[in-house]
Amino acid sequence: MDGLQGKVAFITGAAHGQGRAVALALAGAGTHIVAFDIAKPLAYPGYVLGSESELDALQRECEALGVRCLTSQGDVRRDEDISRAVDAANEAFGRIDILFNNAGICAYGLAHELTEEEWDAMLDINLKGAWLVARRVIPVMMAQQSGVIINNSSIAGLRGMNRLSHYAASKWGLVGLTKSWALELAPYNIRVNSIHPTGVNTPMNDGLAALEGATPQEIAERSAGNLLPVPWVEPEDVSAMVLFLVSDKARYVTGSQFVLDAGLLTR
Repeated sequence: MDGLQGKVAFITGAAHGQGRAVALALAGAGTHIVAFDIAKPLAYPGYVLGSESELDALQRECEALGVRCLTSQGDVRRDEDISRAVDAANEAFGRIDILFNNAGICAYGLAHELTEEEWDAMLDINLKGAWLVARRVIPVMMAQQSGVIINNSSIAGLRGMNRLSHYAASKWGLVGLTKSWALELAPYNIRVNSIHPTGVNTPMNDGLAALEGATPQEIAERSAGNLLPVPWVEPEDVSAMVLFLVSDKARYVTGSQFVLDAGLLTR
């Protein structure tokens, strides 16, 4: 893909799922990777998150593709974790060209039944976490007068979702960040866009279904949302979109939302 050879990408939530797919796709295009992940269980939402072994495996797979891969275990809610990883990236590479704000959680719950702790966890990880990471990466990009930020939102960032009000609020918030950062950073040749997938075939998809006492296929059939006859899209579909948006082929694309929904929003 145009212009990605030798670039450096900082990816949150990189251990598995969409983050891992994007890391491997970028590595295959010649981009060095900084893989950041909490890599441990959280009480909420309660399904399996990334692990240290997955981070280690990702590092080996990226390096087998001929690029360097730094891994960092940390929480997007902790500025000290983020600063440590950004400093390590700067020391190793002297630059950060791409930020994929991907770390996030999802869980079902009616608005009036959510606890304050559940609300705070959702907003702190999905929305505040993206800002905390970006505020450390943006000065690096400003200094080099270039960069691309992709915020991984959701179809829930463009519509309401039943039993997902806290999730939707966090994902709508990412659109506001995307629009605002695009305005602030355009003078520095930094582009900012958001992506909006439907359900993706990841461990999160499996975990959410398990919390509902169902299979992912049953959840997909229950929602019956996608217009195309598929229950979900694959992580590689997401990585293909991200690769285009961070490449020189999208050099004049900023402040926009890109939907990968198998037609769901057309209904």
